[in-house]
Amino acid sequence: MDDTLTARRLAVLEEHFQSEVDHDWDRCLSTFRETPRYEIVATGQVHEGRDAVVAYHRAQREAFPDQRHENVRMHVASDDTIIAEFDLLGTNDGEFVGGPPTGKAFRVAVIAVFFFDGDRIINERVYLDTGSLVRQIGREDLLPAVGTADFAAAQMM
Repeated sequence: MDDTLTARRLAVLEEHFQSEVDHDWDRCLSTFRETPRYEIVATGQVHEGRDAVVAYHRAQREAFPDQRHENVRMHVASDDTIIAEFDLLGTNDGEFVGGPPTGKAFRVAVIAVFFFDGDRIINERVYLDTGSLVRQIGREDLLPAVGTADFAAAQMM
């Protein structure tokens, strides 16, 4: 692996993470090669294309306006993949899956696998424990639906 390319990719990921925290969707999208794509494994959701990715981010930030990353650790996995481990934190200060804000915070461990073409992301695949998140924010009523198509659809409303 070319050390210069790895350094550029790590810089792109730093920009990617910060743009999400800043709610700067144009900057976030610029970290992708062409068509941005997020796969949220826990819910089975795939958000592909500018409009779908921006809608996903806006829905998440409406529910959790202070969503952020801590303890980010990067691992170069292969010639085209970097794995990021981090804690995802936020406070439920907006409507989430049809329910009112609880005002409760969450912290969940996340693994995100970033696939690259050159120095740009082509896909972000996210693994997180959605059940833990809904428990921490006091929405145990959602546990039976976590991981189902109904839960995924309700998140985007």
